[in-house]
Amino acid sequence: MASAGASALAVALLSLTLYSLAARDLGQYAGTSPELKSWFDSLLSGKGPCCSDADGSAVSDVDWKSSGGHYRVRLDGVSFDVPDEAVLTGPNRVGRTMVWPLVGTAGTTIRCLLPGSMT
Repeated sequence: MASAGASALAVALLSLTLYSLAARDLGQYAGTSPELKSWFDSLLSGKGPCCSDADGSAVSDVDWKSSGGHYRVRLDGVSFDVPDEAVLTGPNRVGRTMVWPLVGTAGTTIRCLLPGSMT
């Protein structure tokens, strides 16, 4: 019989896995053109490569904001400050705000944020 600690650990790991899967848009932009996929793959913030479109998620306008040159983004009802070095400043070729969260043992941080235009 599993101990309560082992059961709690299993639930925590399952939750992290489900969060990670839910955060992916599964390459919704990848099929549009090889150039767009290549552009996604080349995105790089001060925190490192964003990796690809499949690792990022589109964010609704109500789930991000900018104030005083700093950004906040809401994922699954939780707001996160976006580190300045995670903000991508180049042109946004897809128009939508996208975020690349990084979930680790210390919690969630934002690896990349591609601001869109609020409509």
